[in-house]
Amino acid sequence: MSLNRTARGIVLVPSLLLGAAFLAAGVWADGPAAANRPLALGLGGLLMGAGLLAQLLPDSGAGADPDPDPD
Repeated sequence: MSLNRTARGIVLVPSLLLGAAFLAAGVWADGPAAANRPLALGLGGLLMGAGLLAQLLPDSGAGADPDPDPD
Protein backbone atom coordinates (compact mmCIF):
# COMPACT_ATOMS: atom_id res chain seq x y z
CA MET A 1 0.00 0.00 0.00
CA SER A 2 1.85 3.04 -1.20
CA LEU A 3 -0.85 5.41 0.06
CA ASN A 4 -0.23 4.29 3.65
CA ARG A 5 3.54 4.75 3.19
CA THR A 6 2.95 8.25 1.84
CA ALA A 7 0.72 9.13 4.79
CA ARG A 8 3.39 7.91 7.20
CA GLY A 9 5.96 10.14 5.51
CA ILE A 10 3.60 13.11 5.72
CA VAL A 11 3.33 12.54 9.47
CA LEU A 12 7.01 11.74 10.03
CA VAL A 13 8.73 14.68 8.34
CA PRO A 14 6.90 17.60 10.00
CA SER A 15 6.89 15.98 13.41
CA LEU A 16 10.64 15.32 13.28
CA LEU A 17 11.40 18.83 12.04
CA LEU A 18 9.19 20.52 14.63
CA GLY A 19 10.44 18.20 17.36
CA ALA A 20 14.05 19.02 16.52
CA ALA A 21 13.25 22.74 16.50
CA PHE A 22 11.65 22.54 19.94
CA LEU A 23 14.55 20.50 21.31
CA ALA A 24 17.05 23.01 19.93
CA ALA A 25 15.08 25.89 21.42
CA GLY A 26 15.04 24.13 24.78
CA VAL A 27 18.75 23.40 24.76
CA TRP A 28 19.87 26.87 23.67
CA ALA A 29 17.38 28.95 25.67
CA ASP A 30 18.99 31.92 27.41
CA GLY A 31 17.74 34.67 29.68
CA PRO A 32 14.00 34.93 30.34
CA ALA A 33 13.23 32.21 27.80
CA ALA A 34 15.06 29.66 29.96
CA ALA A 35 11.93 29.37 32.13
CA ASN A 36 10.22 27.60 29.23
CA ARG A 37 13.02 25.04 28.80
CA PRO A 38 11.08 22.05 30.24
CA LEU A 39 8.09 22.84 28.06
CA ALA A 40 10.20 23.08 24.89
CA LEU A 41 12.06 19.86 25.69
CA GLY A 42 8.81 18.05 26.48
CA LEU A 43 7.09 19.18 23.29
CA GLY A 44 10.14 18.31 21.22
CA GLY A 45 10.38 14.83 22.66
CA LEU A 46 6.64 14.28 22.27
CA LEU A 47 6.65 15.36 18.61
CA MET A 48 9.67 13.24 17.73
CA GLY A 49 8.23 10.26 19.57
CA ALA A 50 4.88 10.60 17.81
CA GLY A 51 6.56 10.76 14.40
CA LEU A 52 8.63 7.67 15.08
CA LEU A 53 5.65 5.84 16.57
CA ALA A 54 3.67 6.47 13.39
CA GLN A 55 6.36 4.55 11.49
CA LEU A 56 6.13 1.56 13.82
CA LEU A 57 2.36 1.09 13.68
CA PRO A 58 1.29 -1.92 11.58
CA ASP A 59 -0.56 -1.50 8.30
CA SER A 60 -4.32 -1.40 8.79
CA GLY A 61 -4.95 -3.76 5.89
CA ALA A 62 -2.07 -6.19 6.49
CA GLY A 63 -3.25 -9.75 6.03
CA ALA A 64 -6.78 -8.77 5.05
CA ASP A 65 -8.34 -10.23 1.92
CA PRO A 66 -8.88 -7.32 -0.52
CA ASP A 67 -11.79 -9.15 -2.22
CA PRO A 68 -13.79 -11.12 0.36
CA ASP A 69 -16.44 -12.15 -2.22
CA PRO A 70 -14.73 -14.33 -4.89
CA ASP A 71 -17.79 -14.27 -7.21
